[in-house]
Amino acid sequence: MKRLFSLVLGLVALTATAQRLHIPTRGEVGAACLPAEIAPIEAPFYMPQLQKPTFPDREVKLYPDADGKMQTRQIQQAIDRLSKQGGGRVTLTNGDWFTGRIILKSNVELHTEEGCTVHFSGEVEDYLPVVFTTNAGVELYSLGACIYANGAENIALTGKGRLVGPAHGGSIREGRPQNDGEIDPDTPVEERIFDGKKGRMIQLPTFFGPINCKNVYLEGVSFEQTAFWNVAPVYCENVIIRGIRISSFGQPCGDGVDITCCRYVLVEYVTTDCGDDNIAVKGGRNEFGYRVNRSSESIVVRHCLALRGMGGLTVGSETGGWCRNLYAHDCVCEGTRVGIRLKTRRPRGGGGENLYFERIRLKTEAEAMAWEMLGTSNFVGGLASRLPAPPLTHLTPSFRNVTIRDVEVDGCRMLVYVQGIPESPARNILIENVWGDTRRDESISAYGHYKPQPKPYVIDIVDAEGVILRNFQIESGKRQIRIVDARNLTMEHVQIDVYGEEPEVELSGEMTRHIKFEGCNF
Repeated sequence: MKRLFSLVLGLVALTATAQRLHIPTRGEVGAACLPAEIAPIEAPFYMPQLQKPTFPDREVKLYPDADGKMQTRQIQQAIDRLSKQGGGRVTLTNGDWFTGRIILKSNVELHTEEGCTVHFSGEVEDYLPVVFTTNAGVELYSLGACIYANGAENIALTGKGRLVGPAHGGSIREGRPQNDGEIDPDTPVEERIFDGKKGRMIQLPTFFGPINCKNVYLEGVSFEQTAFWNVAPVYCENVIIRGIRISSFGQPCGDGVDITCCRYVLVEYVTTDCGDDNIAVKGGRNEFGYRVNRSSESIVVRHCLALRGMGGLTVGSETGGWCRNLYAHDCVCEGTRVGIRLKTRRPRGGGGENLYFERIRLKTEAEAMAWEMLGTSNFVGGLASRLPAPPLTHLTPSFRNVTIRDVEVDGCRMLVYVQGIPESPARNILIENVWGDTRRDESISAYGHYKPQPKPYVIDIVDAEGVILRNFQIESGKRQIRIVDARNLTMEHVQIDVYGEEPEVELSGEMTRHIKFEGCNF
């Protein structure tokens, strides 16, 4: 009778919450729903009311070459000349354009008309000389981005044009990409040169990659066939990304939007279908990010649609300079491997804190919500082993103060997966008001390179402290809940229906203590 009473209370609380809230569906978010104006920005931390930039009433219209010749110089000269005159708009009219790297300059809007398709060169030489840039959070000199800017203010890329990444068959895609393991942190940045000459490596260009810029605006365009990350602002302030479409599924490291060490960012009504994480917040990699010590902070992500991709709403894994004050709300992840994904690893350093997710719809291939702090042996070798725990250092990562509420789940293999690390457990987690059906066919996956291993757990919490799960109403094909080395964990009104059977709880670990269940059906 007591258990039945608790069940009724849980259902009443959850039903009341569901009636108050509307969780958006796929047809209510993404680029197709972009409104003309930017609605007021709300967040549980200070966030300025970002505005569309304005430009002088000055326009230069360019026309594509009828013979399909490269027009890099024509585009660049128009941008440079307009910037020197005080700014304005450079318009690429409809047709096929062929170009190398384009560098945006202050007070210039690059506008692409509907019917305009910009094809970027696949040859390294069309992105030289090298420019200051980063590769996954490591500062260096290389190709930069297809559309690049450094130290510019008041820049924009707008319109309904299609941007097509570096052509296949060229030296960029056939070259040897650089990785951070080949750079000594003590090597001066000016000596970290990757230009592809004399057998040297390159850094694959991002698609849109402003660095050290202020007042950056991106709206409406479509990105296709990138060679690396798509939209990747670094060290920028006051950034608006809205109404864009990104298509890179099947491209390794084909992230959608990667915000690295930026402040005051709005991402809204974006549609992504990616080869890696869809929308990610990053803070610099390992020792490199720790030394630069620039965080990503004060970021709002809203009304976005994430289709295929490894993570829908992601923080990390580059966390060296910290990721703080993220508010993601009213978003849909439908077909991603993981929905809400917080990831780091030893020795990434830094971490994430004050992260908020509200009114999210999730349909995922693997975990609906995941903390991944161990990494895998192919990246970090023996550090991927949970035990023995290494000593704390300045590069020990941390995740803390995370709130997830009002989540509807339309399918996943595991509902909640928290994998902290013993020396730095995931801390202060609140997940409340979660309902839906987590049952999913274990044999189905959209990812040929990813073979999900069936796991018996609906909830799996390892190395965590201060976790609250509250008001869950879940139908599940799995009945086991595992808790390993967790302390101060509370489950309130968590109801998991496993074909009419009660879930089973496994408790283990010397650190496990102060575990409380209230109003649960187990």
